[in-house]
Amino acid sequence: MNYPLGLLGWKIIRKRRLELVNLSDIEEDKKFLAIYRKVKDQTMVRIERCYTLYQSVQYIIKNKIEGDFVECGVWKGGSCMLMAYTLQEAGISNRKIYVYDTFEGMNEPTDADGQEAKDQWQKGIKAAHNTMCYASYDVVRSNIESTGYPVENMVMVKGPVEKTIPATIPSAISLLRLDTDWYESTKHELHHLYPLLARNGVLIVDDYGAWPGAQKATDEYFSTIPNTFLARIDYTGRIVIKK
Repeated sequence: MNYPLGLLGWKIIRKRRLELVNLSDIEEDKKFLAIYRKVKDQTMVRIERCYTLYQSVQYIIKNKIEGDFVECGVWKGGSCMLMAYTLQEAGISNRKIYVYDTFEGMNEPTDADGQEAKDQWQKGIKAAHNTMCYASYDVVRSNIESTGYPVENMVMVKGPVEKTIPATIPSAISLLRLDTDWYESTKHELHHLYPLLARNGVLIVDDYGAWPGAQKATDEYFSTIPNTFLARIDYTGRIVIKK
C-alpha cells in the first residue's frame, strides 16, 4: 500500500526513486476521475494503479469473463469501492466482491519481508491492533456500502488469509487483487486463489516493487508456471492476464 498522489499532469514521486510521470491520459478519462474522487481518501493506492484496476474491471465486463472479484488486504476499502462503482457504471450488480482483511492491521512480518517491514510493524503495535494499515471492519463495511452496491453481494471475510482461505473462497474469480504486502500471506493467496482465476482473468499484485516479501512470493509461485508475463504498472504494481 502506498499513499495516493494528487491529480497532476506531471508529478515527481517517491523520495528515494525520483521519476517523472505523465498522467495526462488518466486526467482525460472523466468517468474514471469521477469515481476516483469518491474513493481516493479510502485508499493508499496511487492513481496509476487505481486506473489500472478501473480498466481491468472494464476489460472483464467487455470480454464477459466469468467469476467474482477478490481483494486481499483492503485498508479502508477504496479499491473494492472502485470495483463496485465501475461495475455499477456498466449496469452490473450481480457479481460478488470478496473482501479479505484482518481488520486489525498488518500481521507480523517474517525474515523474508526484510528489516524495514519488521521495524514499521514494531512501531505499530498497540494493545488491540497494529496501526500499520489499520481500518476496522465497521469502517470498511460502511465505506463499501456507501457505493450502493448490493450488500448481499459483498462478502467480508475477517482474519488472516492463512486462516480464512480456503475455508471461505469463491468458486471462480475474474479479478484477483493482492495487497497484503508480506511473503507468507501473498504466497498463501497465490497458492489457493490463482488456480481459481478464470482464463483471461486479471491478477494484480500491488506491492511487488515495494516489499521484498511480496516480490519473493510472486516470483517463487510463477517460477512454476512457464510463460507468465508479469507486466509493470508502476514502480510497485504488477499485472498478469492468465492464459
